[in-house]
Amino acid sequence: MEEKRRTYLCIDMKSFFASVECAERGLNPFETNLVVADESRGKNALCLAITPKMKSLGIRNRCRMSEIPKNIKYQVAMPRMKKYIEYNGDIYEIYRKYIDRDDIHTYSIDEAFIDCTDYLPIYKKTPKEFAKYLINEIAEKTHIPATAGIGTNLYLAKIALDITAKKVPDHIGYLDEELFRETLWTHRPITDFWGIATGTANRLAKLSIYDMRGVANCPPELLYKKFGINAELLIDHSWGRESCTMKDIKSYKSKSKSISSSQILFKDYSFNEAAIVMAEMALAGCHRMMSEHVITNGISIYVGYSKDIIPPTGGTAKMSESTHVYSIISRYVDKLFRETTNPTVPIRRLGICFNHIMDEGCEGYDLFTDFEKVEREKKLEHTVLDIKGKFGKNAMLRAIDLQEGATQITRNKYIGGHNGE
Repeated sequence: MEEKRRTYLCIDMKSFFASVECAERGLNPFETNLVVADESRGKNALCLAITPKMKSLGIRNRCRMSEIPKNIKYQVAMPRMKKYIEYNGDIYEIYRKYIDRDDIHTYSIDEAFIDCTDYLPIYKKTPKEFAKYLINEIAEKTHIPATAGIGTNLYLAKIALDITAKKVPDHIGYLDEELFRETLWTHRPITDFWGIATGTANRLAKLSIYDMRGVANCPPELLYKKFGINAELLIDHSWGRESCTMKDIKSYKSKSKSISSSQILFKDYSFNEAAIVMAEMALAGCHRMMSEHVITNGISIYVGYSKDIIPPTGGTAKMSESTHVYSIISRYVDKLFRETTNPTVPIRRLGICFNHIMDEGCEGYDLFTDFEKVEREKKLEHTVLDIKGKFGKNAMLRAIDLQEGATQITRNKYIGGHNGE
């Protein structure tokens, strides 16, 4: 029996962080100049969001505060990730009033996919009417404006949101495969399409391909030679095809797992200052693994330098142990950092990844390990985690957290790398 044709929505909250701040202040984001940024990070602080009003003045989203024209007056709101998560939860509950959770996929804090196929006859609405109904309720209950894309597959719903919705008065775009080829095959720049970053666009340009029609008409063997297995997705998307369904998303389980974190430093750090922060990040990762009852047998680090003076450095180290014990993992992290990091160039970005995450039942050590010492450390760290769980992450600190340049005390107050108040 032929599979029923599906209909998907992709709903996006416009300038979400900035719109939340306007809602909290009783302001209209379409009439208010407001940016969400941490002014304590200096004049070059990144604006996490700006209101639609500021966008209409030609100011680009995710700009630096220093890039905003001096003649434009605006309010500055400190990022409040906890507040944005609360609003996201309220919006999700609106979806849940009408749709089963198995038909909702939260793509990001401000964007969600919905398979509305089976709900349209129940509510006796067209796809556009249903999208408008949800958007209007979100606006009424939370005062957050939203736009939507409607598509016959998940990819087309996303493209209808990102490109088509911007061209229609009601900001609700619609695409099926035929309409996609009819209206967007020659759309440029090609980076407007989901999944095509600047690097991919540059590689396509070397083949004299600048739009989706060019991809569709290119000999497949040439694309496979250039992009490998990724060419399959590129070719499908050039025709508006997408085989992934909501059911596939819900049933997907990653074959390999990792835990990672990264941060942009508050200022340029020296080699030794950055080493302190990297050690803090390693400890935080070990605590997370302990709390989730998992272990690792390999780590990777990333170091980005101020103003990109030199390319980023870093590397990967395979461990002879499988553990979440900080005293063991920290040795690998410190050695890798000192072997791969340029000590003469100021550092601005750091990242760490714990690879091949597995259940702690797979814990293993070499013959030279002091097992009694390991057990004492694990018991102590679990006690620390219990205290932090009851009284807050800053209830217990290490000497390393009090050294000049350490960031963990401040970051313990953050959510998603931003102020969590």
